[in-house]
Amino acid sequence: MMLKMEDCLEDCEEIFSQDGVLLKQAPATHITFVNTIGTLYLSESLNSNKKRFIEWKPNDITVDSDIQDQEWAVVNTVQKRMRTLSGNYPPDYQNRLKCIKFSFEEIKSFRVANKNRQISFYDGKADCLCIFGFQHGNCEMLLSILKRMLRISLSKRDKHLYIVYDASFHEFQQLDKSFAELDIQHDSRTLWSVFKNLKDHPYEATFEAFAKVTDYVYRSPEQREIDDVDKENLNRSITEYENTTTHSQGDYEVVATVPERKDFPRLRPLSVEQWRGHLNSEGKIEDVESVKTLIFRGGVTPSLRAEVWKFLLDYFPWSSTETERQKLQAVKSDEYYNMKLQWKRMTKVQEDNFSDYRERKSLIEKDVNRTDRTLDFYAGDNNANLQTLNDILMTYIMFNFDLGYVQGMSDLLSPILMLLDNEVDSFWCFVGFMNKVVSDISF
Repeated sequence: MMLKMEDCLEDCEEIFSQDGVLLKQAPATHITFVNTIGTLYLSESLNSNKKRFIEWKPNDITVDSDIQDQEWAVVNTVQKRMRTLSGNYPPDYQNRLKCIKFSFEEIKSFRVANKNRQISFYDGKADCLCIFGFQHGNCEMLLSILKRMLRISLSKRDKHLYIVYDASFHEFQQLDKSFAELDIQHDSRTLWSVFKNLKDHPYEATFEAFAKVTDYVYRSPEQREIDDVDKENLNRSITEYENTTTHSQGDYEVVATVPERKDFPRLRPLSVEQWRGHLNSEGKIEDVESVKTLIFRGGVTPSLRAEVWKFLLDYFPWSSTETERQKLQAVKSDEYYNMKLQWKRMTKVQEDNFSDYRERKSLIEKDVNRTDRTLDFYAGDNNANLQTLNDILMTYIMFNFDLGYVQGMSDLLSPILMLLDNEVDSFWCFVGFMNKVVSDISF
């Protein structure tokens, strides 16, 4: 909704304002104001509907020739000058002077970026309503207010993206009415949380909600604890209910009884003799599927794992010969150390100007220092194996910067390094392992 400047704050009460806000992206009707500094407002309508709005208007700067001080002159080579030094307006200034105003109802999501110095609002139709940059400070105060006023949740795929839920849902209104009739005090965030849990996990949320209502109605002000008899009765009622009821909704299912666990006895692990028997004179595995079946059914003898894991983790091709594997190791060693030098030679200035790299390096250092320290291989201060673990993870972020480092990768690498006890081989086995599991990692 775009309004003229003189109508922008009419019949609205200002809730919050922040100056020094740069308009970085806007609808075509306001393209002339992009890269213009202005003030951002949160306002609430004085009408009965109490609608809330986000508003932005460009600064209306006047320059009085009598008190003009050149020391206060602001020069901006990006934004358009809206006045001349004499204080005169361009001819079409009044026609173009508009503010941007849209209601909370139009916001379906918003994203913060650049260390909370930028915020983008979206309408849920793949269109961006506006993007604002904060020249004085950041948007943390605005973000805090939006979290209180809107029913939001953080995206599972983007830690900077907030999804806004529509409070006009019929189910939410009915739940609100029920709480009002019980005269239970609540805030909108708590109420929305209850409603969301009811949709996602109906059984658990229902019992939790009943427990809260029961606690309110029946408990004394002293909030006495539930005694053992009550606990037993509650557990028995839940068990009886599950034994007579089944339920399935989407990916959520209540299982009344767990079926008897089947016994799948494992065979003997792949032995050194069996392994050698599958290699021909050139060191090539002749029957790959047979070897994989033996490994699947019984695992691998511990003394053989360091060799077999290189095949299982796609470091060595199953069809390779002994000579080909030796050449491959030499090539992969050069590749590894070339990538390692990339971050080893990075200067302090480069790190300071590379925030993503700096953040990942810090996270790796924290994770490595607490990885499997109870094991002898990683125990003690100044352990060289911890440094190797760190170096492999640092080199991996140079190898795959799109993925970078996800917390917990050190725990995945740890057993590989402990088994192989070789930096280069461990790196390439870790690469193969990550290629297999990357689709299961939550970002």
